[in-house]
Amino acid sequence: MAADTSVRQRAVIGNVNDDFWVYDNEKGFDLTRPSPPTALSKPGAITLQTTTSPATIDPAISALVIIDMQNFFLSTALGRPADSKGLKCQNALLEHAIPAARKAGIQIVWLNWGLSDEDLERLPPGVFRAFGFSTMAAEDFTKSYSSPAGPGEDFSAANTLCTNDLGKDSRTYKGLGRPLGDVTLSNGSTIPAGRMLMRDQWNSELSPPLQESFKASLTTSKPDVWLHKNRITGLHLPTSSAGAYFRDHGVKTLIFAGVNTDQCVNGSLTDAYAHGNDIFLLSDGCATTSPGGAHDSVVYNIARTMGFVLDCEGFERDVEASLSKRGS
Repeated sequence: MAADTSVRQRAVIGNVNDDFWVYDNEKGFDLTRPSPPTALSKPGAITLQTTTSPATIDPAISALVIIDMQNFFLSTALGRPADSKGLKCQNALLEHAIPAARKAGIQIVWLNWGLSDEDLERLPPGVFRAFGFSTMAAEDFTKSYSSPAGPGEDFSAANTLCTNDLGKDSRTYKGLGRPLGDVTLSNGSTIPAGRMLMRDQWNSELSPPLQESFKASLTTSKPDVWLHKNRITGLHLPTSSAGAYFRDHGVKTLIFAGVNTDQCVNGSLTDAYAHGNDIFLLSDGCATTSPGGAHDSVVYNIARTMGFVLDCEGFERDVEASLSKRGS
C-alpha cells in the first residue's frame, strides 16, 4: 500500500542498532545517524537539495572524493583538448565544490592513479591491456618464451605498441609504467613526463590549478589527503588505501567527482556503495570522453538507485544556507 503523502511519515532505513538513515517525507533523508533516531540531526549538519529529495549529511563523517584529475588525463601537453570536459569540471570544482567543502569542514580526498613497481608485478592482464601494451615479432616471442623460466633476452627495442582495439592514441597510451618521453609545457619549457601513472611523476601530478589547491591545503587545520589507487576503482578491496582510510577515520558519506564518470569514478563509487558508504555525485564535477549517454546513465542510476546527485553550484549554495542557519 502506498504511503499517504498527506500525513507526515517517518522511517528508519537499515538497522537502528548498527547503521541506518532516518527518512521524513517532509524533510527527506537524514544520513547523520542521530541517536536516538527521533533526535534532531547532529550539530553542524548540512542539508543538500539533490535532484530527487533533500539529504542531510554530517561533515565530520563526510569526504569529497576527487578522482584522477591528473596531468595524464587533463594536460594539453599530452594532447588533451584545451576545452575538454575534464577541464570544465575542474573549473566547477575549483569555483564551487572545493571551497564549499573546506568551509563546511568536509575532508577533501584526492584518489589518483599512483603505481609502484610492486604494483606492476601484480596487476592483472586486463588492467595492462586498457592502457596499451607492447608486442614483439612472433619469431622473437617464440625465442624469448621457449624456456619455462620466461624471457631470456630483452627484446624491448623491437617492441611495437598495441592499442589498435582500444581506439586510443598510442602517443600517450604507451603502457603502464612505461616512459612517456618529454613534454613541452605552456611556458615553453620541456620536462620529462615520467613513467606512465607511476607515483611521483609529472604525468601523475594533479593538473596545475588543482595541484596548487592541494598544496595550499597542507598548511590548514584540515589538510587534503592524497591516496593512491592501482585499479580503475580505488575501492575494490576494503584494505585498499582508500578503503582503509575511510574505515579508520569513520568516513561514511562520500561525495564523488573526477574523471572519467563512467570508468574510474563509477567504479570507485559502485564499490563504495557495496561496502556500505553513502553515495553522492557532483554531476558537473565529473566528466568522460565516452559517448554522451555514458555520463547520463551513471547520473541516472546513482540518483535513482545508489545515492544522490546535485551539481557543484548547488552544493556550494546548500552549504552556505546550512552554515547561515547554524550561525543565526
